[in-house]
Amino acid sequence: MKAVVYSEPGGPEVLRLVERPDPEPGAGEVRVRMRVSGVNPTDWKARRRGPGDFPEMVPNQDGAGVIDAVGDGVPEERVGERVWVWEAAWQRADGTAQELVVLPSRQAVALPDGASFELGACLGIPALTAHRCLTVSEAAPRPLEPGALAGTTVLVAGGAGAVGHAAIQLARWAGARVIATVSGDEKARLARAAGADHVVNYRLEGAADGIRSHAPDGVDVVVEVAPAVNAALDAEVLAPSGTVAVYAVDGGSELPLSWPLMHRNVAYRFVLVYTVPRDAKDQAVADVSAAVADGALPVGEGAGLPLHRFPLERTADAHAAVEAGAVGKVLVDVLSAGRASASSSA
Repeated sequence: MKAVVYSEPGGPEVLRLVERPDPEPGAGEVRVRMRVSGVNPTDWKARRRGPGDFPEMVPNQDGAGVIDAVGDGVPEERVGERVWVWEAAWQRADGTAQELVVLPSRQAVALPDGASFELGACLGIPALTAHRCLTVSEAAPRPLEPGALAGTTVLVAGGAGAVGHAAIQLARWAGARVIATVSGDEKARLARAAGADHVVNYRLEGAADGIRSHAPDGVDVVVEVAPAVNAALDAEVLAPSGTVAVYAVDGGSELPLSWPLMHRNVAYRFVLVYTVPRDAKDQAVADVSAAVADGALPVGEGAGLPLHRFPLERTADAHAAVEAGAVGKVLVDVLSAGRASASSSA
C-alpha cells in the first residue's frame, strides 16, 4: 500500500511517499481503506516536532473510508461499513495519510449513507473540539441535541475556521443564538453560510458594541481561538457566569485576567481534544454523529467551509497550505477513483 511518512522533524519537505506492507487488525481493531484524509493545524505542528518515540510516522488524525477487515472481538458485520475516523495518529505512528490504517474499533464511526467521505474527513478534531467547547461549562447540557442550547447565546471567535465552522453548526443545531467574529468580508460571508445569526468584524472599532447589540444581556459561551488577543473583548461581552472555552492560543499565550471577571463568576475552561475524558469523548462522538445524521454539518463553499483537495502524492502541499493559513478545510484524496475500482475488484 501507499503511505506518506516522515522520520525527522521539519517542514512539508520531510514528507515522502513510500510503499508499505498491508497492515492486519489485531483484537478490538478495524482496518479502514481510506478514501479522504483531513489535515489540521495539529498535524503540521506534530510534523514540526518530529515522530517522537516512533522511527517513522504517518501524519493526519482525521479521515473517512470503508472498513475492509476486522480483528478478534469486532463484529464481522462491520466489514463494508462507511466510517469517519478520529485521532488516528494520537500516541500512535499511523495516521490517515495512507491507503490502509488499523486503529481501535471505537475510533472508526459509522458514516450515514447520505454523508460524503469528504464530510467524514472534516469531522474528527474540529467537530469534537467544537462539541467540547459548547459543553464544557458547568451549566452545559448532556447530551448536545436539538433544543439543548435554547436560550443560550454563543460567541464563536474566528467563525470562518474549521473549528469555528463546526461550532456554529453544532450550536445552531442545538438551538443557540450564534454570533461570530471575523476579520473581513469574505470570512463574514463564510460564517453566515455556516449559519451564524450575526457576524461582527472584530478589527473594526466598536466590535464590543456590535456584539452587545445582538446580546444585550451578554454572551453565555465564547468558543475562543485567540484568548490573549480577545481578552478585553471577551470581558466586555460576557454575561454573568459566562464561560470562555479556549481551544487554541493564536496570537500569544499571555492571558491577562482582571478582577471584574471574578466579580461576575466568569470561567475560563481550556480544551485539548486529545485529553478530554473518555466518557465525554464518547458523548461527543455520539452527538456529532447525530448531527451528521440530521444533515446539520454540511461542508463546502455553500456551507461556509471551502474545500481544498490534494492527491496523496501531494500531501506535502496539503500540509503547506494548512501551515500558510488556508481558509476552509484541506483534504487529501487517498484513494483515487482508479485505485478504488481496482481495490473493489481485487
